[in-house]
Amino acid sequence: MKTIGILGGMSAASTQTYYRELCRLTQARLGGLHSPELLIRSLDFAPIEALQTAGDWDAAGEILNKEARALRAGGAEVLLLATNTMHKLADEMMSGVDLPLIHIADATAAAITKAGWTRPGLMATAFTMEQRFYLDRLEVAGLSPIVPETDDRAETHRIIYQELCKDITTSASREQYEEIAKRLRDAGADCLILGCTEVGLLLSETNSPLPVFDTTLIHCQAALDAALAP
Repeated sequence: MKTIGILGGMSAASTQTYYRELCRLTQARLGGLHSPELLIRSLDFAPIEALQTAGDWDAAGEILNKEARALRAGGAEVLLLATNTMHKLADEMMSGVDLPLIHIADATAAAITKAGWTRPGLMATAFTMEQRFYLDRLEVAGLSPIVPETDDRAETHRIIYQELCKDITTSASREQYEEIAKRLRDAGADCLILGCTEVGLLLSETNSPLPVFDTTLIHCQAALDAALAP
């Protein structure tokens, strides 16, 4: 098994899910006492969020590149960036790092295509919903993503940063997310991407009006496939 390097902490709430899910998947796949070979670098999210808000993506990219190099030096053989939004800087992160990066958008697009859907609704941070770095990769894969209207994008983003990244979940926010998902369905979406690694804290197959593709779970599965490949 190859060693998976995880660059997380953005936020810590979702990085915990990565660890649990990779352990669960490995045990289910290999049985016995097996668990994944992992290196985890969990960043302090506050400075990263400040750089996001300031639009200083160059500085953020330098941080990610430094951490990717550290994971490589520590023995990682496959890399995961445990956040959707920061995949905006995937190229900057991997500059000079000769390891495969399992891209979260590519893994998600492959899962949707395999399931036969074509028009995924996308609930994520405003950066992911409104900038092209994520949507373009979905479209290159042959999908036609649909994003919420302006007010719904703002509310989706607010709940992520003010609640979910702090590991706060409320019934009111769960109901808000359910309503936003319904409006995406009404706008023509045939499935739903939980496009921020925290969104799965509120939405799942049990309460979504659309088939759900949880990017965190998909990302973990793709990473384990890569780690177990010859």
